[in-house]
Amino acid sequence: MAAGMLCQRLSKLLRFTGCASSAPPATSFARLILSDLRKTPIKTETFPSCASFHTSLPQNGLQEFFDDPQNWGKDEVKSGDSWTVEQLRGKSSEDLHKLWYVLLKERNMLLTMEHEGKRLNKPMPSPERLDKVKDSMDRMDLVIQEREDALRLLQTGQEKERPGEWRQNFLGRTFWYTFREWPIPWYLNARHKRKRFYYLPFVNHFIRLQIEKHLRNKARKNNVEKRRRKMLLQKYPHLRTRSQS
Repeated sequence: MAAGMLCQRLSKLLRFTGCASSAPPATSFARLILSDLRKTPIKTETFPSCASFHTSLPQNGLQEFFDDPQNWGKDEVKSGDSWTVEQLRGKSSEDLHKLWYVLLKERNMLLTMEHEGKRLNKPMPSPERLDKVKDSMDRMDLVIQEREDALRLLQTGQEKERPGEWRQNFLGRTFWYTFREWPIPWYLNARHKRKRFYYLPFVNHFIRLQIEKHLRNKARKNNVEKRRRKMLLQKYPHLRTRSQS
């Protein structure tokens, strides 16, 4: 009985191995698929290159540091007026960011042309363009600072980035004292107690002399500027007619 059961198991095992050997292996299937793919041609479509289409400005390299070649050799170049504060206040922050880099690029170009004119000992065409760009950038700084101050006032109620107050030292000089955080109170801080935010009455005489010195230096600078302008008008008379027009 046991011998008959053993023979049945062996026959089943032989049948299973025979079926497995008759089936094609996986590698033969892969070879058949590859051979069929090689026989059938694959249709491919070619698209034209899109490198010639772009929305950015053309890259001119170092040539962008110089003015338009059409303006070379001219005595006067037409240009618009500088940006006013009212115009800049109507711009969004994104537009101001873009306009800042446009003005910065224009300023670098004008500074390069000014340096090149000095090197060649030739006048720069329409030098007032540089002043217009500088004024526009200064006004843009003012507008951005106004927006930052307004946002800070809305969020924290403070006008400056770091709160403080005007104080006077022992020499009578007025300065802006910025508040800081200390690990201990001010009345227990020996370093803070050594500071003197007042001055004695005998310092008033020296304060008056300091103010007088400042006013004399300011008047001296104004006189030097007037003499320089007078000398330029005598050397270049055509500037007087332009300033009057």
